[in-house]
Order: sequence, then structure tokens, then C-alpha cells
Amino acid sequence: MRVVLSRRLSSSGDLEEPRGSRCVCGTGNGTGTGGARLPAAPLLLHRGLKTSPSRCLIPSCGNSPRGRRVFAMRAFSANLFALVFLCALASVFYVWSVLETRLERHKRGLSVPGAGSARRGLPEDLSAKTFRALLAVPAAQRPPSWGTREAPNATAQTAGNYHVNGDDKRSAAPEGAVKMRSPVEDGIFWSDWLEDLLPAGFTEEHARAWRERARTHRVVKLEPGCGRISNQLATFADGTKACVRYGINADQVQGETLTYYLAGLLGIANLPPLALSRLSGDSDQWAAVRTRVGGLQWSDRAVVSFTEWLSDLTGVVTPAPLRQESGGLHPALGELRNKTAAELLELMQWSDLIAFDYLTANFDRLVSNLFSLQWDSRVMERDTNNLLRTPRGDLVFIDNEAGLVHGFRVLNMWEKYHNAVLSSVCVFRKRTAQRVAELHRQRDTRTRLRDLYRDSEPLSLELGFLSDEHAGLLQDRIDRLHQHMLRCKEKHGQL
Repeated sequence: MRVVLSRRLSSSGDLEEPRGSRCVCGTGNGTGTGGARLPAAPLLLHRGLKTSPSRCLIPSCGNSPRGRRVFAMRAFSANLFALVFLCALASVFYVWSVLETRLERHKRGLSVPGAGSARRGLPEDLSAKTFRALLAVPAAQRPPSWGTREAPNATAQTAGNYHVNGDDKRSAAPEGAVKMRSPVEDGIFWSDWLEDLLPAGFTEEHARAWRERARTHRVVKLEPGCGRISNQLATFADGTKACVRYGINADQVQGETLTYYLAGLLGIANLPPLALSRLSGDSDQWAAVRTRVGGLQWSDRAVVSFTEWLSDLTGVVTPAPLRQESGGLHPALGELRNKTAAELLELMQWSDLIAFDYLTANFDRLVSNLFSLQWDSRVMERDTNNLLRTPRGDLVFIDNEAGLVHGFRVLNMWEKYHNAVLSSVCVFRKRTAQRVAELHRQRDTRTRLRDLYRDSEPLSLELGFLSDEHAGLLQDRIDRLHQHMLRCKEKHGQL
């Protein structure tokens, strides 16, 4: 509705309203009969006119039936627009989350250069996270360092370099259901006969040798193939490959590195070897790819990480006992006796994974799937984030940058999901439980982790260690995990 005002100037130069009009919308102080405020008249002022504080600028409009209808329509329109806007935001958030899930599922079946037919390249602009990136509050005043999720880790070593017990030959696991022998003993521990079948994973000897090679070999090629564009697939002079991680902030480099060494402290050998390197165009290691590094806009002297890349890795779906509709993985689960040895070996590795992710507060694996159940009821039926399987069935825990530093910083956001996932498991590996109990008794987790890290990584002082606050959180989570194991023992120890 447009109101045409007829104005005239008084002898004093003030602007007057037309005769016969009533001032109902406001007086010179901007307050109307209905309590509404009218803005000042900058247009009149800048033209050299002045308004009288007792004059009304708008004719009668608010008390008439038509005026009231117009006011009601405008109020309704404003409320409707606000409702539509909120619905639009909710729809965008939902679409992003669904798209991210489908992209991650697609990525798990794809290949990177040099991996044969195991994976096909994912478009670079589609490989970044969506809702998890929004929830990961960035640290203030942190220098940029490296990115988040990528395709399966590290060098073009084949699965043959994933070492196992003894003479690198895995005992033949029976294919049929387990008969006669119980998969659980001493109440809450996986049986010794299953432990004997479990591969040793990435042995310390293999990891130490790989780290030495990664720190000294020249990088001759960098190309996409490890997830987001900020990460690159590196080819060394000897033809082996590794994922180079450089990305968002230093929390992630530090978190991935310290998570790797915490796994070593706990005897969990499912994480690929990791080594740090300092970017420098003047160094022999990076000289051949100086132009490529400049094109990626990587900062000189930044600390990046190498992780061993494996071929022929496939995605892993959350096993039935750990899904939301199940009662959890516990010794009384009758289905355990109907599982094959291969299925039990995978469940054994899942129990280590859940305990480990609880300690590091890593929200970017099973916990993020649990969070996604709010809008995606079938998320547990798809591949789990950052978890892959070798052709022999061994689980590989990749991309652990959300653990420790970053995970502790956003802990309040995810803690209820961490607790829910941990409460679903009451069967553990003896070795893991023993090491957790030792760290609980001695209360020296910080010292042991720091010493292992500094003894193994030449760039440890440059990258830094946990803050006092985060070191305290880690010890607290060790204590909580130990208490959870004791409660499981008390509940199921007589079985």
C-alpha cells in the first residue's frame, strides 16, 4: 500500500501535515498510539527542511479497519517468512549430511593412483567433510597445518607388508561356526585360542624400518589420491607411496601423531606407520616437487605427516551386535557361539577400536555414525568412517586426526555418544585390559606417552605435546575405561 502525502511549509519553515488529517501513527518523538516507533526523516533533513516535534508525518492509518487488516497481514507475512527460512536451513543441513554419507560410501570403493583397480579417484571438490567439518570448532590463532579425512592410508606396499604373528603366516581360521571352544574366558576376555589366530598387525620392527625410509627417501611426485586436495599421494624415489597430510590446523597433525604413539603404548597394532617431515624446498627430500608444493600453497617449514599407504583395502560395516537395535557385545551374547572364527576375530578388533576411540575421544568413526542416526536410520548398514579391511580381514584404523587434541577440544559436544558406544562393549582383549589397568595404577600415562613419542620422532619438540589440561583428560579417560572394565567383570565374571 502506498501513501501519498500532501505537504506544505508553514510560515516558520516547518513541514505541516494536510489539514483534516489525524496524527495516529506517531508524534514528533517517533512514538505512536500503538507503541510503534517511526524513524526520523533524514530525507527531509538533508534537503534543508526541518520537522516540527509536534507534527505528524503520516495521515491516519492505524485505527481504521483497513489499517488493522494491513497490519495483521504484514505480521502474518513476517512470521510465515521466518518459518519458511528455518525450514530451508533444516533442509540444507539434511541434504548436506545425506550427500556426505553417500560420497563417503562411494569413496570407500574407489582407487587412488598406483592402487590398481581397488579404487578410482574421487573428484577433489567432493572429498571434504560436511557436517563433521561444521561441528569441528577450529582452534583460535592456530597456524594452518593439514587436513582431515582421506582415502586409505599410505604407501603402495601391498597387504603383504601388513605383518602377522610368527613367520608372517596366519593360522588357518576355521570357516564354520565355533564348536566346543568358548570364544570368551575369565568372564570378559577373548579366549587365548582366538588371540593365537589374530595377526600381529603392523609390527614395531616393520614400523621402525618404514619410518626411517619415509624420513630419508626423496619425494619425486605429488598427486591427488588421499582424500581432500590439501592432502597428497606421494611417490618416493624407490617407487613406494605414502599419504602426505597437510591441512586445516596443527591440532590434527599433533592429534594423529600422538594417537599413533598411544596405540603403541596400548599394544594396538592396527594403525599404519606414521612419520613426520618438515617441508622445505631446499631439502633433498622435497626438492623434486618444489613447484608442486608451491602450487598447493603449502607453507615452507610446515610439519606434515607421512602414513603408509596400502592397496586393496575395502570398507567395513558395523557388526550387528554393535548396532543400535542390538543389546551390545557382551559375554552372555548367545550369538557368539554361532560365529565363525573369522567373525570373532573381527569382533575382537572392534572391541579394541571402541576402547581406543573412547580414550582418544575420536568422534569421526563409529561415534559420528551414532550421531547420524538422528536423520539416517540406516547409517549403521553402510561403511564405517575411517575404518578399512585388508584382503585377509584385518582391520586398519586410518585417519585418526580427530583424536586427542581436537577430540578433547570438542569433547562436550560428543561425550554422550562416546559413553553410549563404550557401554555397548563388555568383552575385551586381555593385553589391552592389562595395559589400561597398569596405566590406571601408575597414573603416568602422560610421561610414558611423551617418552615414547620423543624417543621415536625427531620432530616431536617442534610439533609439541599435549597441554596439561589434555594430558589430565587422557588420564581421566584411562581411569574411566578401567572402571568400565571392572563393572563388566563384576556383572559377567561368573558366566
